[in-house]
Amino acid sequence: MKLRLSRHAKNNMRLYGITQEHIRKAIESPDKSIVEGERQTVMKAFPKRFSGFPVKVVFVKDNGGILVVTAYPLRAKYWRKRK
Repeated sequence: MKLRLSRHAKNNMRLYGITQEHIRKAIESPDKSIVEGERQTVMKAFPKRFSGFPVKVVFVKDNGGILVVTAYPLRAKYWRKRK
């Protein structure tokens, strides 16, 4: 799969220390996935990174591969499990 990154995604990756490998793992085996029109949103937890919170990746599939729109770690309030 060809992975292309938007400028916004590259800036966030640099800011939060997210690697392309984190993004690939999130897209290939997400913990949670949401489809909104053409955009897909996936979340994947990396227990030893990002204080244990998941990384959220928003991307669009096209005939040239995958364009990552943005990627960032979520905060606790968005990921809490409801009882």
